[in-house]
Amino acid sequence: MDRVKNKVAIVTGGASGLGTSSAILLAREGAKIVITDLDEENGNKVVQQIKDNGGKAIFIKQDVSKENQWKKVIETTLKTFGKLHILANAAGIAIGKNVEEITLADWKKLLSINLDGSFLGTQYAIKAMKETGEGGSIINFSSIEGLIGDPNLAAYNASKGGVTLFTKSAALHCAKQGYGIRVNSIHPAYIWTPMVENFLKAQGDVEEGKKQLESLHPIGHLGEPDDIGYGVVYLASDESKFMTGSELVIDGGYTAQ
Repeated sequence: MDRVKNKVAIVTGGASGLGTSSAILLAREGAKIVITDLDEENGNKVVQQIKDNGGKAIFIKQDVSKENQWKKVIETTLKTFGKLHILANAAGIAIGKNVEEITLADWKKLLSINLDGSFLGTQYAIKAMKETGEGGSIINFSSIEGLIGDPNLAAYNASKGGVTLFTKSAALHCAKQGYGIRVNSIHPAYIWTPMVENFLKAQGDVEEGKKQLESLHPIGHLGEPDDIGYGVVYLASDESKFMTGSELVIDGGYTAQ
């Protein structure tokens, strides 16, 4: 139960879905957790859950697309826990529109959260990890949609593809500078989360939509949040000390086709 013992982790988008699972599993393995999200109510519930299980956690309300809010999150983290070792950039949104349908406003909104948020988090985490002086691990949430195309996810594809290659650039920089900071991307397929459920609601029939999504995965079912959370724990821990600039694909065989 100590794969990340005494490490300090920031998890964005920690109030639901993959962020919640990542935060809870990191806490279970000994990390002190800073959960950030726009959803204060559920964010504080996750903090309480971690505390009830004997862990340490705080919540900070954050819009990951705003640079000044990243400054506050880093300052509060260092003030509260003294150090930073792990960042899981899990915050993200999806808009199901093709290249002809998507508006510039929707495009900019999605990229500001999914891509700008990952950039800002990575930049500010590197600074804090350098101050901490004990190395670190940054985990950027890409997607299978950061590896392959989907006709109905124009902006989402662009954002996650950007995250994938940005991660490699940041990883190479940190490695060549000798910072001891690793930067990797994680690539989930469709995981049964509130975001996917809401996405299907917007499309129409949730049950039919779920069946259709399941059929896309050779393994025969959708993933669960913990499937990704365990991957985050691995990338956050020293078990993955030889991994940087890599893509951890957890997709039920989706991209093997």
